[in-house]
Amino acid sequence: MTASRSDSARGRATSGRTLVLGSGHNALVAACYLARAGEQVEVLERDEVLGGAVSTVERFPGHQVDRGSSAHIMVRHTGIIEELQLGKFGLRYIDCDPWGFTPGVDGAPPIVFHRALDRTCASIAAACGPHDAIAYRRFVDVWGERSDRVMRAFGGRSTPGRLLRSFWGLDAGDGGSALSREFLQPGDALLDSYFRDERLKASLAWFGAQSGPPMSEPGTAPMVGFAALMHKLPPGRAVGGSGALTKALVARLRADGGVVSAGDEVTAVQRADAGWRVRTASGRNLQADTVIAGTHILTTLDLLRAGGFDAESLDDWQSRIRVGPGIGMVVRVATSALPRYPGATAAESAHGLQFLVSDRRHLRRAHGAALAGDLPPRPVVLAMSFSALDPSIAPAGEHQLSLWSQWHPYELADGSDWTAHAEQEADRIIAEVDSYAPGFADTVLRRHVQTPVDLEREMGLRGGNVMHVEMSLDQMMMWRPIPELSDQRVPGAPGLYLTGASTHPGGGVSGASGRSAAQLLLRDARRNRFALPRRR
Repeated sequence: MTASRSDSARGRATSGRTLVLGSGHNALVAACYLARAGEQVEVLERDEVLGGAVSTVERFPGHQVDRGSSAHIMVRHTGIIEELQLGKFGLRYIDCDPWGFTPGVDGAPPIVFHRALDRTCASIAAACGPHDAIAYRRFVDVWGERSDRVMRAFGGRSTPGRLLRSFWGLDAGDGGSALSREFLQPGDALLDSYFRDERLKASLAWFGAQSGPPMSEPGTAPMVGFAALMHKLPPGRAVGGSGALTKALVARLRADGGVVSAGDEVTAVQRADAGWRVRTASGRNLQADTVIAGTHILTTLDLLRAGGFDAESLDDWQSRIRVGPGIGMVVRVATSALPRYPGATAAESAHGLQFLVSDRRHLRRAHGAALAGDLPPRPVVLAMSFSALDPSIAPAGEHQLSLWSQWHPYELADGSDWTAHAEQEADRIIAEVDSYAPGFADTVLRRHVQTPVDLEREMGLRGGNVMHVEMSLDQMMMWRPIPELSDQRVPGAPGLYLTGASTHPGGGVSGASGRSAAQLLLRDARRNRFALPRRR
């Protein structure tokens, strides 16, 4: 569902209680909670397509293709879908079950990660041996509860008190020192402590690395441990594409009186009296009591700079926010058939995340190359073929796949332009899938390539980082994106709130940052109203 400027209730007074900048899913979640609470809300989006990276468009005839995210994991664990009753506005999910699949190599059976733990352990026993099957059951038992607590911490603001309450009483018999060490260890160390089979370790490391950092970095163990929650509630595929979540949020917002204005870029945000003035490219000057910025944090700071905010503070903050070298690129393909992995049925391989790895050295080489500004020696691919679950996204007789590949740097060390590499790199990514599913390359009918530069250009993902800023330990929780901005406020800018992947809990489709921004705004508004002097 795309809104145009004519759809934005022209004729209303150009002022609003709250202006929301950007229509990413966190921004829309914030807008929905505010509108539900009776606030006057308008969402401003530069693009004609709503939803940012949670959007779906027709790339090929008859194919509804995601622009960014494809599988929704965290949002299904937050309660937001139920709280906003998005099912009433058309949102429906299909469970990805099996949720993960790793092809067999050298005659070994594939590893199939079912929602049912018993079936998963049986697959691991057949592919990796009984030791690792027993170890995986123990891993899920231990890290399932821990990941529940992580999601609890992700569900609200990143204050020290809330984080402490989220983990209170969890394995704290020794004062918490062993637990804290295990949370702070690298994901690779966690995997080595549980498992023997390298292919199983590589599969779970590749799952954990979807957040961006390699599993060799400190503090990445919880990213691996999150796999345990997939046996409680697996990734979901929104019927109609990832953008179905955006459509439901927009419908909910409008039902509560909210307004959405698309195709008009915000150019400046300026403090004005006790409120804010927001200027757009079309010349609109909007007054608001409060603003929620759902744009990339660097974009938000640029907008403040254009509005005359203190340049010294902005320079300092921007210099310390680390976007990183870029994470990866995507090839979206229309095909005549699903990948055929030897020894596996489509029901086992096509419904979830296809981990095309067998050794963690494959991951490490790719990440090392990206740090040096080079293309990976061999692409690392995560394949998703959701037309197998939801036939509505592809015409009869065809399928659709998203091939996500890490790590691909935004800036290339040799100074060359990405346009010189895009098609060749897409060839290599398709060839990588073909190496696991022979004959796949011959089924490709059409393709759409999204390099890191394309991701920035189309969706405002600065530096091609789909997580906005790096999800490293020093830029998570109460340090995201930097300590001064971690409370979803900007010092010296009362009434301006931050949301989106640049804020806690970070990237991925969760909506938690949007909900916490709305709650913070409403709480501040109540305090301000109570603080007003009584009229005599």
